[in-house]
Parts: sequence; structure tokens; C-alpha cells
Amino acid sequence: MLQTASNKKIRVRFAPSPTGPLHIGGVRTALFNYLFAKQNAGEFILRIEDTDSARFVPNAEDYIIESLNWLGLKFDEGVGVGGAFAPYRQSQRKDLYFKYAEQLVKSGNAYYAFDSAEDLDIIRKSYEMQGKSFIYNHAVRNTMKTSLAMNNTELQQCLNEEKHWVIRFKIPPHEEITMRDIIRGEIKVNTDTLDDKVLFKAVDMLPTYHLANIVDDRLMEISHVIRGEEWLPSLPLHILLYRAFGWQNPEFAHLSLLLKPDGKGKLSKRDGDRLGFPVFPLEWKNAEGEISAGYRETGYFPEAVVNLLALLGWNPGTEQEIFNIDELINNFSLERVIKSGAKFNPEKARWFNQQYIRKKSNEELANLYQPILKSKGINADNNYVATVCGLVKERATFINDFWNLSSYFFVAPEIYDEKATKKYWSDETPQHLQKIIEIIDSAPFDKEKTEQSVHTWIADSGLKMGSVMNAFRICVVGSATGANMFDIVNLTGKDETVRRIKKAIGAMTGKT
Repeated sequence: MLQTASNKKIRVRFAPSPTGPLHIGGVRTALFNYLFAKQNAGEFILRIEDTDSARFVPNAEDYIIESLNWLGLKFDEGVGVGGAFAPYRQSQRKDLYFKYAEQLVKSGNAYYAFDSAEDLDIIRKSYEMQGKSFIYNHAVRNTMKTSLAMNNTELQQCLNEEKHWVIRFKIPPHEEITMRDIIRGEIKVNTDTLDDKVLFKAVDMLPTYHLANIVDDRLMEISHVIRGEEWLPSLPLHILLYRAFGWQNPEFAHLSLLLKPDGKGKLSKRDGDRLGFPVFPLEWKNAEGEISAGYRETGYFPEAVVNLLALLGWNPGTEQEIFNIDELINNFSLERVIKSGAKFNPEKARWFNQQYIRKKSNEELANLYQPILKSKGINADNNYVATVCGLVKERATFINDFWNLSSYFFVAPEIYDEKATKKYWSDETPQHLQKIIEIIDSAPFDKEKTEQSVHTWIADSGLKMGSVMNAFRICVVGSATGANMFDIVNLTGKDETVRRIKKAIGAMTGKT
């Protein structure tokens, strides 16, 4: 079992913000955390980072939890579950962050800043006019309205009078920081490229992400931080924060982006809308009533979604593509996560679901198909439905496909495919079909024997097998596609088959 440098138990967290529906990129981050934890007999924690009240979206938190539950990514601690490090919702922890921000001020690693948004905007514009970029760092901090340029009396007066002060981290100047990322290896950054980030805001007495996540990861004893590539630029700051507190930092792993199908940019909701595939695990309805498709409602199996996401950015090192959750846990490693972005392939996603359709037993599929049949007013024996599922599942991608693939097993066709009819129906077709009726009706039906008899008659008569059999199929199915004709006859029965042939002949010849 993998251990941290301090020999602590593996503990990872998925820490989304409830600012909207959970993107599948976020789901993949949760999955990789889950797999890593389970492989190392560790704990998977759900923490909700809801300190950004301006962007809070009602129901987003419930959506996140429901999504993870649907996918089978059960967390060991967290919101709704509890645990030794509760509460796991940052808004319920807000009273503890200020003392840590103050601690940094007292140790000389942070300072109070009283610049207004208007002041900063004026300074930025002044820099732009000079062709420069303004960076709030060691070069300017002592000239700004900060506690660094105040005595205690002045500072206290500002704290009493000002309502929009912040606490900024004091980035040390002229230092090269060397960091290690499990996926990306060694990373070096010069501190002169960094700005003094805001850690705490008086306006709402809440921390920013940078302070809150560092403090919470420390207090919750997180051993590994596995998160998206978008947080990589924040890594130097976070490493410096750990150092300023005198804490050992966790290990970090930054996952590459999920890219658009063409590889040009991050996968977005617009790509899904444009190309017709979901980018959210569950259906989402926003405040304006706009509905975004979800994998669950589209008909994907949760295990198929987990499988396809696992292989977006992770290379198992073999040709294997289908993994159940136990196989993923056993085979997963952060070292085999690729650095470059992973292109999302909608067709491959459908292929994964297709494979899981085929892996399911006919009985399982029948249970999933029955609600669709009942919605059509059909009450069918489950054994019958299971047999039907076995005959058509190779051509299905989703359970919702089953009706189009197999409706003829339950109801006779009312219309006949015009294109197929034009291609396969001729003036001689009715007499050919009468002969098929005679063969089917001549003895107790036996699938193999009857099929052989029909094929032998067609061959001996010098007829075209495709033309006769497709005309036969049009009568029974309504089109030139479907399961083996004699499997259909075997299930629907020879009396029903004869009835359908006669009905079709009447419809085609106008002798109904």
C-alpha cells in the first residue's frame, strides 16, 4: 500500500464548488481521486467549497452528490455522510479561516491591503498606458495602501474605518521554487512572476479559495491533492502557503484537460449542444428553464461512463479497453496519467455503452426494457422479452433503441418501408410468399428445418435469395432489417406470421 512521506494514510478529496452542474471533466477528477484512494485502502472525501456566494447556484450541491451516487463513486466522508473532520461544507467552517489569515500576518507572511477596486483600476490603466502589466507584488506593495507602510495606530484606524480591506499573501521576491507533480514531474517557478494573492476579504469575512483549500486540506489530513490542470498556476502559491504555516504539503497531481472532439480547446457545454452529446452526468435545468442533456437520461449506463472517463487521460499500458470498477482500481496509477489533453470522442462514448449493453444478461436487459413496453401499452412475459433482447442487443447502443429494433416482436407492422418495398416487391412476390406460407404451414414449426426448406425451395426455383427473403421480412417486420427471420417466426408463432404475410399481400395488391 502506498504511503505518504509522513507515513500517513492515503486521504484524497473531491472539492467542487456548487456554481452549476458538474461537468464530466469534474467527474473524471472525482473518479481518479476515488480510484487512487481505493487502490491504496485510503479514504475518498467530498468537500463542498461554497465560499463564493456570488456564484452559488441552488440545487447544484444536490446535483453533485446525486451524480457521484449514480456513478457509484461512494465517498467515505463528506457532505451528507459526515466524518471525523466535519463539517465538510466550507460555508459551515467560515469562522475558522480568519485566525489562519491573521497568523500569516503576524508571522510576516501576509499583510492587510486597503486599496479600493477603483484605486486598483486606475493603477492598472496607468500601467497599460505605459505598455506595462501591473503586478501586485514586492515591487509595489510598499507603495500601496497596505499595513506594510503603516504603524499600529494607523493600521487599527484603517481596520475600524475601512469595510473592504483584504489580507494578501506576501510572495517572497527573487526566489526559484522547485515543486514536484506526480504527473508532470519537477516544475520550477520564479516568485517574481507571481502576485500577492488575496487570502481573505472583509466584505463577507470569507476566505478565498487559496486560503480555504490549504487550511481544509491540512485540517482534514489530505495526503494527495488530485485536481485539474487549471489549478497548476496556483501550485507555487499553495506550496509557499504550506511553507509559511510550517506545514508539510501534500503531494500534488494535476490532471490534463478534457478537450473538444477536434482537440482545439477545453470541452464545453456548447460542444455538446452543437454535436449532440451530453457533457453533464445528469440532466440539468438552469434558472431560465434551459435543459442540458445528461448521460443518465440519454441512456448511458453509469459503469460505461466510468469506463470511458477512466481512459480519457489515463493509459493502462495494454490494449484492454473494457474495465469494471475493480479492474480500474487494481490497474490505475497516477504515473500513467498523460500530461497532454485528452480529446473527447462522442462516438467512442457510444461504443462503450454498446459494449456494456452486450455484456448484460438478457434478463437484465428485459427488466430495463419492460418500462418502455409498458409505456406502449404492452404487457409481455419477461422470458419472452429476455429472448427478444438477446436477438437484438448486438445492434443496440441504448436501452431506448430496443423498441425500434424489436417492436415487430410485439405488434404487427401497420406501414411498410417504402424504399425497401420498391426494391424487393415485384408482381411475382405474392405467389412466392404463398409458397412460404405453405412451407411454414405444412408441419409443426421447427426453426432449423423450416429455414432449410425455404432456402432450398428458393435455390431450386432459381430465385434470388435476397429478393424473396427481404419481401418476406417486409411483411413480418415492416422493413428490410431485423433479426433472423426464423427466429422471429419461432417467437411470434407461425399463425401470426401467416396472418402478417396475408395482410401485407392484401395491402400491396389492394386486396385487403
